[in-house]
Amino acid sequence: MTNDKRATSSENSENNSRRTFLKTLGIAGTAAATAPAALAEATTIATPQYLNLVKSHASTVANERIRIALVGTGGMGIGDTQTALMVDGIEMVAACDLYDGRLRRAKELWGDKLPVTRDYREILERSDVDAIINGTTDHWHEKISTDAMRKGKHVYCEKPMVQKFEDGHKLIKVAKETGKVFQVGSQFASSLLIAKARELMKAGDIGELVFAEAIYDRHSAMGAWQYSIPPDASPQTVDWDTYLGSAPKRPWDPLRFFRWRNYTDYGTGIAGDLYVHLLTSLHCITGSKGPTRVYSTGGTRYWKDGRDVPDIQLSIYDYPKTAEHPEFNLTTRSNFVDGGGGNYLVRIVGTEGDLSLGFDSLTVHRNKFPKAPGMSIDNFPKDQKELFVAEYNKLYPQTPELVGPKEFKYTFPKEYKGDRYEHFVNFFNSIRTGAPNVEDATFGLRTCGPTQCGNMSYYQKKIVGWDPINMKLIA
Repeated sequence: MTNDKRATSSENSENNSRRTFLKTLGIAGTAAATAPAALAEATTIATPQYLNLVKSHASTVANERIRIALVGTGGMGIGDTQTALMVDGIEMVAACDLYDGRLRRAKELWGDKLPVTRDYREILERSDVDAIINGTTDHWHEKISTDAMRKGKHVYCEKPMVQKFEDGHKLIKVAKETGKVFQVGSQFASSLLIAKARELMKAGDIGELVFAEAIYDRHSAMGAWQYSIPPDASPQTVDWDTYLGSAPKRPWDPLRFFRWRNYTDYGTGIAGDLYVHLLTSLHCITGSKGPTRVYSTGGTRYWKDGRDVPDIQLSIYDYPKTAEHPEFNLTTRSNFVDGGGGNYLVRIVGTEGDLSLGFDSLTVHRNKFPKAPGMSIDNFPKDQKELFVAEYNKLYPQTPELVGPKEFKYTFPKEYKGDRYEHFVNFFNSIRTGAPNVEDATFGLRTCGPTQCGNMSYYQKKIVGWDPINMKLIA
């Protein structure tokens, strides 16, 4: 490349080609300073580009305040509420939990005068509650969300949407009947990284989709759901009978209350809790409605603490050809004792590149599939070798082509407040303006249903069929 100002017509043509290529990558304009270095050598890694905050939040800054209540004041519930309150015009008005200590904590966080209760139905009767955050255990998601919508409340429900896929159809029906906004809390659906990956995928930057893999490894007690248990935990401070709800009746057990994710009575294990995030990302990027077959295996390798869910699980999903994408396969893995230190990755592989998404970056690798297949002719006799080469050169004449960067990386801008913040912005925007919901009940069922098929496969040791259109098992 040259800095000579006396550009020739051929140089202008070359520059136009470069700009077209950069535009395809989604960095036209902002990449001018790094483009020369990136294009000078194919193996050079360009300076990371910061994703533009292209979404307008002006519509969320409205005179109308939205008053929220939290049902389930655990770690996720508190985190969700603190994030929701970062959005303009949001007010916290009440909280509910079955452990008294969490109700005291709610008052410490949001004011001593905050109304609190053990009974979520009291929250739903309040006229000053516009929307609830459902941060309860998986086995309470459907019941509380349904009751809330029927009482005229909008619902932000933590993932997975339901513990049993059959209950998802009820939520879809109730959301339609009531007209209330129901949004699943798998926040990656609102990520700028996901939006950029979807754009690149649609533009054909990695060619035709052939394979995807996703990893969510951890290496800590907290990551393995060994949550701390408060010293005052007892049947007096916890409403144990209400907590059990539809689950089998059992005597008081603090492990089953405070570490509920470890038990199938109340949670959905690795597949429901973590793979839902991975499938959410994949479905958002590809437009897929889901797989048709799922197989899963794994076991309890390290955390032999009485849990009845695996601490390592691997699954394979078969995705059929649709109008949105060709046939492809997905593999998922989660390991709760990963001596490598843990890892998170969603990688989508095409015929001419791949997209690799971490928690805070998107890396694009581009490797154009060669038109010429190459030659393996050393074992040919001389006359046959000459004939083959002559014909080969006619079929695949060598023509010089502009070579672009093989790797490009996108990262969040400094002012980015996070995926969960963006997800709440979208939730409240839907409430205020009627804008389409980014992760409604139908989307939620199409991500959690296949993960539940994975659990069925794991426990029953067989392949499980799934109908992604009608969202039901295939016998």
